[in-house]
Amino acid sequence: MALNAGITIPGNGIGYDRAKEVKEFEETKAGVKGLVDSGVAKVPRFMIHPPESRPKSSPATEQYQVPLIDLQGLESCQRVEIVCQIRKASETWGFFQMVNHGIPARVMDNMLEAVRRFHEQPKEEKMEWYSRDYKQPVRYYCNGDLLVSKAANWRDSILFDFQDGSIKPEAFPFVCREAVSEYMEYLTELSSKLSELLSEALGLSADYLARIECMKIESVVGHYYPPCPEPDLTLGTTKHSDPGCLTLLLQDNIGGLEVLHKNHWVGVPPVQGAIVANIGDFLQGYIELNETTYKQAYKHTDTVRIPEVLTLMVEESNTN
Repeated sequence: MALNAGITIPGNGIGYDRAKEVKEFEETKAGVKGLVDSGVAKVPRFMIHPPESRPKSSPATEQYQVPLIDLQGLESCQRVEIVCQIRKASETWGFFQMVNHGIPARVMDNMLEAVRRFHEQPKEEKMEWYSRDYKQPVRYYCNGDLLVSKAANWRDSILFDFQDGSIKPEAFPFVCREAVSEYMEYLTELSSKLSELLSEALGLSADYLARIECMKIESVVGHYYPPCPEPDLTLGTTKHSDPGCLTLLLQDNIGGLEVLHKNHWVGVPPVQGAIVANIGDFLQGYIELNETTYKQAYKHTDTVRIPEVLTLMVEESNTN
């Protein structure tokens, strides 16, 4: 069956073979960075999004602001107040930023730089990691749904998959091995803290989410959005919610992340040293079953407003 059956891509002419163009692009194993390096002046047709899915206005950053929570004093008398702030942010937004979370700025900066170095390597050095094999614990790819999506996103990714347990550092690409290993150590500690705080915010014992094993780190993904020649025609990430329990995001200083709040797309401007938390579908489903009111958040990344950006995404498990 043809991959382009039933799919209409804006600007397609008679005789356009989407499956052929996608196959040729996939076989380069170079991603969108490869398109940029080749000097492409046009966005490929399979990456053009229909007008109705593209942003029509600037984000409502001034009217609404994503909650910012300071975790300083978490182990002292501030804990009750911090839990209350997390509960409120989760109920009203499903999204919040955190500072003083325990991950040093140096470690976060090194991680972002390591992901950037990986994606900016010569194609020949990245190709060995290019894969769509879910059994590969570390894989580089362009769009997980590239072969079936109606319109692909202007984004490359490297994924570290921990669903089957920890990964030995020797299995990481050398260019980012040290930074990923150190970041994971601190991230595991932060995940444990958030597991307790979210449990308490739900009115449960602090160890509840840990006991049902829904707060284990499932994957770490480093997204890379290189400069786009026609940013008005495509997106970095389409509107979506995340399937897991919790997603933690680390932005660089360019930004571009937006969250849907009260029918407005609200910009999430980078805050020095901040980690962004996003309530996922699994936790939202659990909350609904227990008649609480946390919100799942929809987000996207708009390449209209970002010439180049890195987003590091960490998904907590949705299995036990």
